[in-house]
Amino acid sequence: MARFGPLVATDLRDVTDDVAALDSSGFWAVAADFDGRTLCARFGDVRRAPRPAPPPGATPAEVAAHAGWRGPDPRTWTSSADQETYEAGVREIRARIATGEVYQVNLCRVLSAPLPGRPTPTPTPGTGTGASRYEPSEGARPYGDIDALGAVLAAGNPAPYAGVVRLPAHGVEIATASPELFLRRRGATVESGPIKGTARTAQDFLAKDHAENVMIVDLVRNDLGRVCATGTVTVPALCAVEPHPGLVHLVSTVRGELRPGAGWPELFAAAFPPGSVTGAPKSSALRIIAELETAPRGPYCGAVGWVDADRRTAELAVGIRTFWIDRDAPGGPVLRFGAGAGITWGSDPAGEWAETELKAERLLAVASEVYPGTREAPAEYTGYVRGI
Repeated sequence: MARFGPLVATDLRDVTDDVAALDSSGFWAVAADFDGRTLCARFGDVRRAPRPAPPPGATPAEVAAHAGWRGPDPRTWTSSADQETYEAGVREIRARIATGEVYQVNLCRVLSAPLPGRPTPTPTPGTGTGASRYEPSEGARPYGDIDALGAVLAAGNPAPYAGVVRLPAHGVEIATASPELFLRRRGATVESGPIKGTARTAQDFLAKDHAENVMIVDLVRNDLGRVCATGTVTVPALCAVEPHPGLVHLVSTVRGELRPGAGWPELFAAAFPPGSVTGAPKSSALRIIAELETAPRGPYCGAVGWVDADRRTAELAVGIRTFWIDRDAPGGPVLRFGAGAGITWGSDPAGEWAETELKAERLLAVASEVYPGTREAPAEYTGYVRGI
């Protein structure tokens, strides 16, 4: 199944790694890994089925129980790169910038935590029953179901491009709370919404954030220019401030008209992976990413979304603020999440590490059922989440 906003897609018909299928017919869910794997799944039944709302005033744990999700212990999250390693990577990128090899590189790390099994019900004081406040409500999905995590994210960190793709037989279980548009298509019109610049408040943005955004907008203009008709690529919005739970972003809009005969293979060849999560020039940034990052990104920084081939419409998000389940990990299923920052000459290594913490802090806490600032979020839990 797949879920995008109020749309739910079931009745799986076809699965392919050929993006040319997106120009055929039907409704497709798309999950493209940053590292190269793309899966397109066509569904026969697409309907509006908004998620049931959690009870008013529900605590984080009660929201998770209502959805049927039990998250990792927040103390078990680990990072593919510690602070020392990450900051060394930032310094190395600055050295590459100094030699003119690259102008900007998005440096990322992958966070992982083991998924717990179904909890044993414990008596609720005063009831004399085996019911537990962590017991899922009737009809809820099993623990470890990525769609249940999607419900928790929808309640705790709503996002404009939220989505779930659940195809366990094909190794795809993704829940995204992405704030970033990779590609929107309406007929021949294609649009991208690159994000560069992250801060706690609009007053915290640095000159570096604006410069980085403009740099990536230029890269996206070039990407779309490779597949759009000459003279049609425009920038309707530049460095707009956009609020999200716990932080703000600088967001721009790049738009163009596809040239005759250009379809999804040409569009992916021109624009993927997204420029905002690679760097400039893209080819140099990708080479440096491969040298410095210690874990594959997987769905993180890829693309997640839907394509309606019949109506020639689509909406694909950049796979940031994205969780995925790795059921082949040694020792059992693992929940993974990525966080990164764009490195420029003006970057401060400690500041870039702090930006990855800011991006991960709330999302890891939501997935672990301990939203920051609530009575169910002990200081040592949120402090640990903030420090990995």
